[in-house]
Amino acid sequence: MSQMPQQAAVSKCPSCEEPLEPGDRFCGACGYDLSVVPARPEDSPTLAIHGVVPAPDDVDWPVARDSDGHGHPAPVHAAAELPGTDSGGSPLPPPPPAAPPSAPVAPAAPAGAPAPGVRFDRPGEPEEYPLQAPDPRLTAEPATVPGQAPAPEPAAASGQSAPAAPDAAEKVCVACRAGRVDDDGYCENCGHAQPRERDHMEQESGPIAAVSDRGLRHHRNEDAFSVGCTALPDGAPASVAIVCDGVSSATRPDDASLAASRAAGETLLGALPRGTHPQQAMHDAILAASQAVNALADEPATAREQAPHQNAPACTLVGAVVTAGLLVVGWVGDSRVYWVPADRTTPPARLTEDDSWAAQMVAAGLMNEAEAYADERAHAITGWLGADAYELEPHTASFKPDRPGVVVVCTDGLWNYAESAEEMAEAVPLDAAARPLHGARVLVGHALDGGGHDNVTVALLPFPAPSQGAGSA
Repeated sequence: MSQMPQQAAVSKCPSCEEPLEPGDRFCGACGYDLSVVPARPEDSPTLAIHGVVPAPDDVDWPVARDSDGHGHPAPVHAAAELPGTDSGGSPLPPPPPAAPPSAPVAPAAPAGAPAPGVRFDRPGEPEEYPLQAPDPRLTAEPATVPGQAPAPEPAAASGQSAPAAPDAAEKVCVACRAGRVDDDGYCENCGHAQPRERDHMEQESGPIAAVSDRGLRHHRNEDAFSVGCTALPDGAPASVAIVCDGVSSATRPDDASLAASRAAGETLLGALPRGTHPQQAMHDAILAASQAVNALADEPATAREQAPHQNAPACTLVGAVVTAGLLVVGWVGDSRVYWVPADRTTPPARLTEDDSWAAQMVAAGLMNEAEAYADERAHAITGWLGADAYELEPHTASFKPDRPGVVVVCTDGLWNYAESAEEMAEAVPLDAAARPLHGARVLVGHALDGGGHDNVTVALLPFPAPSQGAGSA
């Protein structure tokens, strides 16, 4: 629904950062139209999915702090009422009527320059991505029989000597399966670049699993994740998943996502057994991740790489904590959490709201969701972790689903190919809660089959948290 932003939430002009007076509709310094700057939604302490909030569980949680630090919880409401989300299967509100031609508009930014307070999580057009040797996964491999030597290379047929067989201790090329891999990561025989450690990662931890893949267009994987299981003070199980997406236009985005995911995961796994409320623990984990990314800006490696036109290391973060009766999510940026019930006749839900240009346009009522995400500015993020983030606002919310299901935590490399909650539910296998690693692989494959234009990372957490000892089938 279209609404004017609350001026208390906008103390500075988003364009020139000049101080604003209460009630200003335009910046007195540059004339920026403040009606296009929507107020950020406040975090909610507890929300219901598919029903009313049930009675509190047996764990005596301390009171969770709101992310704004004022201790005023937002009213309880259903997940379908989250603004700007596609949850519960309800249609989005219709777009507002077009503004009259005489309505003031924001001054146009210089060509190629992002709006203030906005970052692009990718360097630009696809042709700007650095190129490397073809992905071995897309290269046809010669058919071999177990125990049979590989077919000779064409060079051998022309009279040239074939490459010597590599020693057992040496790495063998994944493409030709014959050449040695040089120290620079390329095959001495066919020249193929070899998969790096982070090109494809998989991990299971008890009942949860995560998969990350470089995709088919990026030259490296700038995503990272952290998954783990622990126990609450009463012995009840708790599952944790953190997914981070490096900002490609920043320096060392892969290091930023790795540092953030590790710091957040360690903070959560350390706080939950001490009795910290999961929502409070998630809030603190995001702050710890932010500090870890900020520290990268002071490292010599950044100083060597950074040029005047580059930014400090940066990434987005999204995470989830699942206990026997509570689901807590937290995020900064445009990575998402989806709820997919085991009973597919009930509606799925999207549980996070993007920190992005597109989400702000939808929240302000200036565009509907389809129009906003079709715009070339859709993926300009307005919130991130990094030393140059002008403001850090960790978002947290907790839910109490009234039925079993699976929680999907992912980067935009996946949800670009399954944007709505219904599309994501269709992509999630029916047995994802019982076989989370298989389900995560299927979802990554869904993104690769769709084009794989970005790094793809997804973690799956069954809800409610299975008892200790349960694992993937």
